[in-house]
Amino acid sequence: MTFRFEATLEARNFDVSLALGPGETLAVLGPNGAGKSTLLSIIAGLLRPDSGRAAIGDRTLFDLAAPKPHWEPPHSRGTALLAQEPLLFPHLSVLENVAFGPRSKGETPTESRKTASGWLAATNTDSLAKRRPGELSGGQAQRVAVARALAAGPDLLLLDEPMAALDIHAAPQMRRLLKRVLENRNAIIITHDILDALMLADHVVVMENGHVTEAGPTREVLNRPRSRFAAGLAGLNVIPGTVTAEGLSTPYGEVSGTSEGPLVHGESATAAFPPSAVSVFLSPPHGSPRNTFEATITDLEPHGHHIRVRAGDLSADITPAAMADLALEPGTRAYFVVKATAVTIYAA
Repeated sequence: MTFRFEATLEARNFDVSLALGPGETLAVLGPNGAGKSTLLSIIAGLLRPDSGRAAIGDRTLFDLAAPKPHWEPPHSRGTALLAQEPLLFPHLSVLENVAFGPRSKGETPTESRKTASGWLAATNTDSLAKRRPGELSGGQAQRVAVARALAAGPDLLLLDEPMAALDIHAAPQMRRLLKRVLENRNAIIITHDILDALMLADHVVVMENGHVTEAGPTREVLNRPRSRFAAGLAGLNVIPGTVTAEGLSTPYGEVSGTSEGPLVHGESATAAFPPSAVSVFLSPPHGSPRNTFEATITDLEPHGHHIRVRAGDLSADITPAAMADLALEPGTRAYFVVKATAVTIYAA
């Protein structure tokens, strides 16, 4: 099912147009105050713009330019909003929380509980069915919230930074869950994390000051950023390649890392790691298992309290003392080294 959206809201300097193809997930990136949450609120029917229209397939959500302006109420839009906080009903069990959506759409109590049980199993939370929200960890509650959103059978799932409130252990688990349940499903996810976009989204939209400043396929936007914000995100080293028995075959050679999901031998995948995890040497290092990339320095620039060393598409952050000790300058041949534990490999 396709999704088309265009709206303006003068009071917030908001003017956005976007579209999703059937079964696509769109990641919306941008700094605080860019208008990302405003976008979801308008789509969900919680905020009325000054003008515009939106449609899911043949069903119009709103059309404010029609001779008789149309505004579909939130409960009949076929959308489900998953916020940063789970917002579960505290007086209901996990099972009854998830059954709430199907029941509100006309299912009998027995039918709605059966639907809920299926989604609890799909999100690996079926063992929590009898608990109350107050008895759940943050990660458990957010996974239940995903089950509740999906149980309502939405045509479009809206996710507002679903990993923002999770700790470093729960976030990867949630990311793997979303990768599975969002497959072939229309969804829009707001995130500040480039890894969320790379793992979950087919396309990316970058918003700044209430406007779309960049849009396109995820890898294309993040590998060749044109907007200021996307350029900042692109500080993450991203290397495409092909899955092998040892890891990933790339233009830089074999890359080892940790996978956040299953990888299929021979298929495309991507390795990602931050510049802060990279060490720079003038000769090949020895020791514990590491990934080593031979490269020529192209640029040196201040980056906070460090120096960002660029070598084409690769970058490393080192201290000024280390740069002086290495006597780095554009044209220097060097070795960028990163431990396998700092590299994440995910299916493309």
